Amino acid sequence: MSLTTTAPETSAVLAASATKGVNGVALAVFIFFFLAVTVMGFLAARWRKAEESANLDEWGLGGRSFGTWVTWFLLGGDLYTAYTFVAVPAAIYAAGAAGFFAVPYTILVYPLIFTFLPRLWSVSHKHGYVTTSDFVRGRFGSKGLSLAVALTGILATMPYIALQLVGIQAVLDVLGIGGGEHTNWFVKDLPLLIAFAVLAAYTYSSGLRAPALIAFVKDGLIYLVIAVAIIYIPIKLGGFDAIFHSAGKALSQPGPVPGKPRGELTSGPNAQWAYATLALGSALALFMYPHSITATLSSRSRNVIRRNTTILPLYSLMLGLLALLGFMAIKAGTDIQGNPQLAIPQLFEDMFPSWFTGVAFAAIGIGALVPAAIMSIAAANLFTRNVYKDFLKPDATPAQEHKVAKLVSLLVKVGALIFVLTMDKTVAINFQLLGGIWILQTMPSLVGGLFTRWFHRWALLAGWAVGMLYGTLAAYGVASPTQAHFGGSSKEIPGIGEIGYIGLTAFVLNVVVSVVLTVVLKAVNAPEGTDETSPADYTADAGDAGVVVELPPATEKAPAGH
Repeated sequence: MSLTTTAPETSAVLAASATKGVNGVALAVFIFFFLAVTVMGFLAARWRKAEESANLDEWGLGGRSFGTWVTWFLLGGDLYTAYTFVAVPAAIYAAGAAGFFAVPYTILVYPLIFTFLPRLWSVSHKHGYVTTSDFVRGRFGSKGLSLAVALTGILATMPYIALQLVGIQAVLDVLGIGGGEHTNWFVKDLPLLIAFAVLAAYTYSSGLRAPALIAFVKDGLIYLVIAVAIIYIPIKLGGFDAIFHSAGKALSQPGPVPGKPRGELTSGPNAQWAYATLALGSALALFMYPHSITATLSSRSRNVIRRNTTILPLYSLMLGLLALLGFMAIKAGTDIQGNPQLAIPQLFEDMFPSWFTGVAFAAIGIGALVPAAIMSIAAANLFTRNVYKDFLKPDATPAQEHKVAKLVSLLVKVGALIFVLTMDKTVAINFQLLGGIWILQTMPSLVGGLFTRWFHRWALLAGWAVGMLYGTLAAYGVASPTQAHFGGSSKEIPGIGEIGYIGLTAFVLNVVVSVVLTVVLKAVNAPEGTDETSPADYTADAGDAGVVVELPPATEKAPAGH
């Protein structure tokens, strides 16, 4: 979940110098939980393992066998990441009420996905689709459009994985094992390298089953930490009245933009367009990300998806409480070392006993491992199915797909690690900002295709290109007090004159181009491609006749054509 776009200080380097020494007790507790989930990650390879597991359905989708609660924890672990834990309160700390856009957007998203995710699950289950690009290729008969969707997904996912490692790095810094600025680079980054190696190893070994199993621990820890923090910290700070009073006073002080305050305790009328469009655009984009779809397609029935859309809003309640920690950090006078992203880890160390600080840091650290694993698997699925098999080796066997996906999942994580170790953290943050804008441009092809075959494949490809180009250039032109380019995700909406979310403006342009060109291309009878789906595919469930059900691997076969 991209929640970094409202904090004006996102250009700060996330890995600040550790100056207060190692918190031994907190570190010991952190290591205990890290070792526990590592063992779980490797043991997950045997959890519900099929006799024949060398295929993408087993490694990349957990055998499409997860029930309601496993899917709920997996989706929760997938969407509410370590960087969410760090970035939402950091946005509140830095800019006040603007950071609360994350709460309405996670409320808006669930009614939206209730309308289309069951349809996507059904048609994917029917035809054995592993990725959204598989569906787009089958629906519109276009490998070019499928490739565009796949590359967009991979591109948007890479910096997202990097930010999970950035979240771990923030915790390590506050723990005192991140090393100082003048420490040898290898010694400084050794803890992160170890965490990365463990993540890569159990993802390679266990596939999606590893994050699915670990998600139970991750979400349990996060709920525990939030419940304690929302009660314990206000008591120590004199209550919520004192917290809001201090926050309002601090946010009214001059900020980085000359002549303007640092932020607002409550959003004013001038911020309404930016707030509303950012919330709506983010809601539309969230389930376009490959990792969201991967977790969805791993479920065993259509009704599992429906039930999850009704219970996932419980995480939004947690998110609203989590956001309040930003105000608490202001009241507590937390030393952020010039970097708002350290506000919550530092607040926890300042407020909690050392042993519970370790529990809180474990929640953030494990909260990074779960989504990073799912994201790397999702990116690997996209490359394997929609680049390797479609363009490089069309006759690839399931075993070859399985091998390539495992290798690519490692390469994706290596790329994310390079982001973190060799570049300014703003690079990853800026690309993640772009990721939300980019991934939203795949919505007309995916969601539009789930409900109608009216759109022309070439029109959708042209609309995607226009949305990508406008969104990238518009974001590049946004400056902030700390950086000349990619300084934010909002800009004046052409023709309206209000400040709004660039991704939503690009999406509107995308849809307009797709509609207009579809009319033109249909008028000249341009070839439309073959649709391999039928209307009944979009409402089928696991037990329906003609649908691929979970047969023993030796007898499972592809569904008959229609």
